[in-house]
Amino acid sequence: MKQTRKSRAEIRQAILDAAISEFARNGLEGTSTQTLAKAAGITKAQLHYYISSKEELYEETLLHIVELWKELFFFSANPGDPASEIADYIARKVHHAIEFPDASRLFAREVARGAPVLRQHWAGLRDNVNLASGVIENWIALGQIQPVHPVMFQMNIWAVTQHYAEYEAQARFLLGTPDDENLDPAPIIAEVTEMFLRRCGLQPPPKEASS
Repeated sequence: MKQTRKSRAEIRQAILDAAISEFARNGLEGTSTQTLAKAAGITKAQLHYYISSKEELYEETLLHIVELWKELFFFSANPGDPASEIADYIARKVHHAIEFPDASRLFAREVARGAPVLRQHWAGLRDNVNLASGVIENWIALGQIQPVHPVMFQMNIWAVTQHYAEYEAQARFLLGTPDDENLDPAPIIAEVTEMFLRRCGLQPPPKEASS
């Protein structure tokens, strides 16, 4: 069967997927362009047609993750009730951590080494955190939640939800999840949601009765 030629967009996506995976596992220094090309299913010459250096690709990949998270994870500027908003936020975070763990691992690896690349882009991250903090502060001012530190509240949610990506092997072992099965997000979401809602003085949603 004749193999269909990949479009430029498909090749770019393959390179990005390979970069997330390889940089998450081996870091910038431990990843070669040959490894990246192989993971993307293209030749090294093809790879260099699309990128000028692995350092440039590394930065591009980190910024892609940050932009994706900015779209996926937010507290609405016009929220309904805080309980639903927080619960939805946590559910999105847990699902993403389980389905795309390498994104969290790469981000954590970069921060752990002092964020030399991301540091140049901290201003955008701070702006997003400040917007979310404004929503949380408004809930507090309206008496909808008990006082919390708006920035640390967000960071604590990140720490707990991303644990299931960054420490997936440990979570699998302790939860008894076989390597050929995905972690079950439902009990994780329920546990994490209850913890953070109670911190805000809110009641968690009622548990569904088992059939």
